[in-house]
Formats: sequence, structure tokens, C-alpha cells
Amino acid sequence: MTTAYNRKKQPELVRRTLLDCAAKLALEQGLAAVTVQAVAEAAGVTKGGLFHHFPSKQSLVEGVFVDLLAQVDKDIDAAMAADPEPRGAFTRAYVGSTFSDPMLPQGNQWTALHISVLAEPGLRRLWAEWFAERLSRHRDTDDGPTLELVRLAADGAWLAFLFRDEGGPVPEIPALRDRLLGMTRTGPDACRT
Repeated sequence: MTTAYNRKKQPELVRRTLLDCAAKLALEQGLAAVTVQAVAEAAGVTKGGLFHHFPSKQSLVEGVFVDLLAQVDKDIDAAMAADPEPRGAFTRAYVGSTFSDPMLPQGNQWTALHISVLAEPGLRRLWAEWFAERLSRHRDTDDGPTLELVRLAADGAWLAFLFRDEGGPVPEIPALRDRLLGMTRTGPDACRT
């Protein structure tokens, strides 16, 4: 029989499992379902084990959100690396990320957390810090009013989609994304799309 005393400790695996279980609960049942008890049970650990990794429910939710930001960072960096035009590369990658799964009717695994940013001050702070750091990092290539407007329009489109009534008009997302991306390009026809 394996006990806690002779079982091999795997703290990173336990932490990862807790994050994944919390994200899954948020997706399937909403952020309110992410309780210490529910996450501990889903992960197969005690509440004490959860508190060893995350001292509170808020720190767990923030941990899931930081995990999301790390994935967004990775996706944006990959898109930027594949972009042959440095000017506006961050903005194009940001628009691509914004118009990815969260914009689709069924959403994705992070939709519940994206939505919670609107209500949770701690998550808004994390998002604002992440976004400010990215803008600072890419100031040389992504500064200027047109690129700022494109990023704001992408955010606005996401919110408009989020708040639309069921059965209400669905914006033509690929066409809107393409128009915004066209505005980030240099050259004589850049803003004519």
C-alpha cells in the first residue's frame, strides 16, 4: 500500500493538476464552481495539499490566469516569430490571439477566466500588468495611434461578441479580423482593406 510517507513527492505535477482542474471547473460550471473543496477533490489531493501550493482560492484563480497569460505569451511570441514584417508584429499577433477561440460561439477553455477579468480586480491587475509589459517591450515596433486603435478595436470586438444576446447578430469575425490586420501593414494599400 502506498502512503503519503512512502509515495514519491511530485510537487510540480500536483500544482499542474490543480491548475488544470480549476480551469476545467471554471469552463464547465463557471468561476463560482472553483471552490477549494471542488478543486481538491477533482485533483485527488487534500485541501491541505491544495493550500500548500495555493494559500487561498484567489491565489489559485490567479495562478490559473497567470497560466493563461503564459500560454497567450507563447502563442503571441510564436506568431511574431513567423511574421516577416517587424512593424506591427505584436499588434497582429495580439489581434490573432484575440480573434482565436474566445471569439467563437462555443468559446474555449479560458472563456470563463476571460469573462472573470471584468469582475475580478486581482485578475484585471494581472492583465493590465501583462499588457503594459508587452507594450513596453514592443514600443519600437508597435507604437503609434493606428496600431493602438487596432488593438482597442480587437478588444471592443471581443466585448461586443461577449455581450451580444443569444440569437443576436454575429459579426463577420474573419472579415473584421482581416480588416484590422490590414490596418497594421505598411505600404500604400495598408488601410484600404
